Amino acid sequence: MFGRLTRIAIDLIAVSTLLAGIKRSTGYALHTGRVKDKTFHNLLVAYLGIGENIFAFCCGFAVSSSYFRRQIDD
Repeated sequence: MFGRLTRIAIDLIAVSTLLAGIKRSTGYALHTGRVKDKTFHNLLVAYLGIGENIFAFCCGFAVSSSYFRRQIDD
């Protein structure tokens, strides 16, 4: 039971981080204004915020790490 909940939580975080990456690289984001229920809207905004924080952390790690370098295509 605990393993299944952990797996679901990790999957949800991965999807939220993916959506944050799409937002940052393309400018497209989920239209949260279409959600009518105020409670669900607030949960969705918080959920997407978690993904944005994780994505920002990963980008900061990549920039400051020697394992990554900027690759400019010609």
